[in-house]
Amino acid sequence: MSKAEAATEEKPAKKGKSMVMIIAIVAVLMLAVGGGAAFAMVKMGIIGGGGAKAKEDLGPKLVRKGEVDPYAPKAEGGKEGDAGAEVEGEGGSPYKTSYYNFSEDFTSNLKGSAQLIQVSLACSTHRDGRVLMWLKKHELAVRSSMLSVLADTPADDIETIEGKDKLTKRLTAAINQVLVKEEGFGGVDDVYFKTFLVQ
Repeated sequence: MSKAEAATEEKPAKKGKSMVMIIAIVAVLMLAVGGGAAFAMVKMGIIGGGGAKAKEDLGPKLVRKGEVDPYAPKAEGGKEGDAGAEVEGEGGSPYKTSYYNFSEDFTSNLKGSAQLIQVSLACSTHRDGRVLMWLKKHELAVRSSMLSVLADTPADDIETIEGKDKLTKRLTAAINQVLVKEEGFGGVDDVYFKTFLVQ
């Protein structure tokens, strides 16, 4: 083979290697630029779930013992601290408990019976004072829902402690259902019997 033939065979081989190298460099540069652009768009929220940010919870917050409740109802005199100092124990729940007393007794027939039930009720929450404000604001709707629960209760269900516990859970659910419908948040933890009379 002559020197001229060998030189012509080497040139295409070198030219082919340099073309592959150029294509590889261009591909790496394009990937780097594209990846950087994609990262920037994700960070700015343009793509990749930036619009699916977690919704801030605006509902009543749990209030720990010792914390100030910014929504605490004012005392009769108009100042928050006038009702007397609140002293909380060290043990038990880590949260404050606030109570709401319903203004009137509840009286209803019992399901499938001629008997009447008359109860005085209160409920509690560990959340801030907005729950108490909403209970007062919507007491009429809450009372109506609770009376429906009482009217749907058979006499046999309230003869035992377990039956009364189930009734308090149903009453709690009824209150929270009204508050969720009206305000978007329930927040009542328990219902308590202050008086309980069946005739």
